[in-house]
Amino acid sequence: MNEFSGKVIVITGAGSGIGKATAIKLAQLGATLALGDINEEGLKSTIAECETPDTPSDHSSWVVDVRLREACDQFIHNVTDRYGKIHHCFLNAGINPLRMETEHISDDYWDKLVDTNLKGVFNMTRAALPIMRAGSSFVNTSSLCGLYPTAGFAVYCATKYAIIGFSKSVALEVGERGIRVNVIAPGSVETPTNFSVQQGGDEISQIAKGVGLKRIGKPEEIADVVAFLFSDKSRYMNGSVVEIDGGIGLSF
Repeated sequence: MNEFSGKVIVITGAGSGIGKATAIKLAQLGATLALGDINEEGLKSTIAECETPDTPSDHSSWVVDVRLREACDQFIHNVTDRYGKIHHCFLNAGINPLRMETEHISDDYWDKLVDTNLKGVFNMTRAALPIMRAGSSFVNTSSLCGLYPTAGFAVYCATKYAIIGFSKSVALEVGERGIRVNVIAPGSVETPTNFSVQQGGDEISQIAKGVGLKRIGKPEEIADVVAFLFSDKSRYMNGSVVEIDGGIGLSF
């Protein structure tokens, strides 16, 4: 299936978790991938899983720190220099939080989350927009923590709420140019940096009890939604926030 044949798709945070699963999914659908992550080894692993002996590809990857404007500008320059175009951007780079009371939050912790989760989306959007044309789109990663307040995760919630506001505003700005901006808001997903996954058995079981499907999500299930939002099937979706949470809270 080559739904995205000829499409160049940028993915940040592609070295693991949701970004990696989405890269693999889009590669299977024929996309040409330009992957970015701060983790070089993670990028190598993702590229290896996106390539198959039977399917010629022209995927590429660059180490990029999305907190830095210059790094994002250079990343987009590298992509356009190689491919001459960008069709879609999945701005997914982010840091999952630690559970921490607000009075114990350090300036360094605040800066790390805000600069990566929020400023990173801004830096990449600003860099990529001049290249984007009608029919192109962004999908930005927020979280259920960007829709519902969560005790102990104040900084993370602040960044994820802000991503939604930023994305909706940009959607209004660029909609008349035929460029769409949508947001995914995953619930608890089985990724290496997820706090609940790191805590293990009991923590995961407690989270799962509050989910309608009685389990946490898999990265591949998020990837399917991202692929839909890039496809023509979602062509009238702009400024939407898609919750992908298995029905969390339905059993309460």
